[in-house]
Parts: sequence; C-alpha cells; structure tokens
Amino acid sequence: MAVSEPAFTIERREGDFELRDYPGFVVAETRVEGGFDEASRAGFRRVAGYIFGGNSGPDGQPVKIAMTAPVTVEPAGGDQWRLHFVMPEDLRSNTLPKPSDPSVNLREVPRHRMAVVRFGGFTTETAISEQTRRLREWVTTQGLQAAGEAQIARYNDPFTLPWNRRNEIMIPVR
Repeated sequence: MAVSEPAFTIERREGDFELRDYPGFVVAETRVEGGFDEASRAGFRRVAGYIFGGNSGPDGQPVKIAMTAPVTVEPAGGDQWRLHFVMPEDLRSNTLPKPSDPSVNLREVPRHRMAVVRFGGFTTETAISEQTRRLREWVTTQGLQAAGEAQIARYNDPFTLPWNRRNEIMIPVR
C-alpha cells in the first residue's frame, strides 16, 4: 500500500537537487529534547500515537489517520528538535481530531518553497552534515536565500534496507 506524500510542483531539477513549491498543508508535530536519534524516536512515538488513535474526534471517539511520508525532523533551538508528520491532503486543522497528548500540536503550514537534496542510506550525523553542506552550496549557486533551518525528511520504515531508503534534506528558501 502506497503512503501518501504532500503535493508539490518541481520548479527546477538538477541531479539530486530540486526546488519545490508546496501549496501548504497541516502537520501534527511535537518538540523533543535530546540528541537527534533519541529525539527522533521519542517524537515519532508521540505523533504516531496521535494518528493511531490517541485523539478525540468530533463525537469524542478516537479516529485513526492514515500514515503519510515523510517524517520530518528539524532543529528547534538548543538541544530541542521538532518532529512532524504531514496530515493527509483531505484533512485540515479544523477537521482533524484533537490530540490526546498535550505535547502534540496541529499546525497549518502555508505555501512555501523548499530546496531539496535526495540521498539514500542511513540518516547519520555525518550523512546529514554532508548533504546539508551540499544543499547549502546548491542554494547559493541558484541565487536563492535560505529562509529557515535544514530539515531531515525520511520516507521509509525502519526495516527498509539502506540502499532502498529515500531521505532528503530540505531548506526553506526565498
């Protein structure tokens, strides 16, 4: 079964790099303290809990929400990270169930542009650092300006073999 992804338009493509325009979407997100790996695991559990029924729908009953990709992690200052799942396209913040966990929030993300580099393998600190460096260089050569922090986007479940994994570093640009 295919997992849905947020819609976007590719404005420019060059090898592993893309400039994308996203029309906007809703995310379920949480903030977590700690190192990247531990924060990713803890944040994933929280937000997965929300979509798997840790919520209250209009009738007060839990609602299951389809899993989407990617799972995105970004620095949130200090040793904090923000992890989010994009909600299915047909759901908006006013139609989504209320999270049961107060550390999970729903947020509308407006239309935005992202510079993206795709890579396989594991999202180790070394891989993230190298791909972020490559993407920042590409952003500069394209005459773009970063408008936020680099985000780490992972598209596969943890059981996917490294050579079949799809990961991306995404930087908001203007």
